[in-house]
Amino acid sequence: MLANINLVWRTPNAEKLILKMARVSSPDPDNKNTSLINYLIKHKHWSPFEMTNMCVEITTSRAIAPQLLRHKSFTFQEFSQRYAEATDFEFTSPRRQDLNNRQNSINDLDEDTIEWWNQAQAIIQLNAKQTYKYALSLGIAKECARMLLPMSTQTKLYMNGTLRSWIHYFELRCSEATQLEHRQIALQARNIFTKEFPVISKALENSSL
Repeated sequence: MLANINLVWRTPNAEKLILKMARVSSPDPDNKNTSLINYLIKHKHWSPFEMTNMCVEITTSRAIAPQLLRHKSFTFQEFSQRYAEATDFEFTSPRRQDLNNRQNSINDLDEDTIEWWNQAQAIIQLNAKQTYKYALSLGIAKECARMLLPMSTQTKLYMNGTLRSWIHYFELRCSEATQLEHRQIALQARNIFTKEFPVISKALENSSL
């Protein structure tokens, strides 16, 4: 299942603000000459990009959320299973382990194996949901009952970061070295970034990043 990503907010007029702040020593009242953004990226002058932000809402699994949370330059707010019931799940397609690279998996499993995987997911998730609900009906606290839930349990989080953080996140997480489910998140976030910051995105496309 493809993760769901939505824009929550971004700094208004972010690209103009970056130009204004980059020109703090030699102001340009109109900030119409956007070639400076190309220069900043080419020469890796990243500090102006720290002055603007983008925040997205991400729906994914509890297996993938910790990979997002490793990016310490971002701030996060995540759905809490201590306070609210968690009964939705993510379904994933199975892939074969790459024996030469522990960080890679290969999409070439036979149909029988895929069918078994899909049935196993359905059985485990149904059993987990029913058992979790029963635990709650017995008065067991949500913070305890959540221990019965699998890694495929769905979660929602808000991910906020400077444009500098997003640029380097895309550089890392849009690559094929990233787990597919996480890479899908990064690619969707990059699509949002490209729409919201077209001048920066074009400059990045023309650079070596």
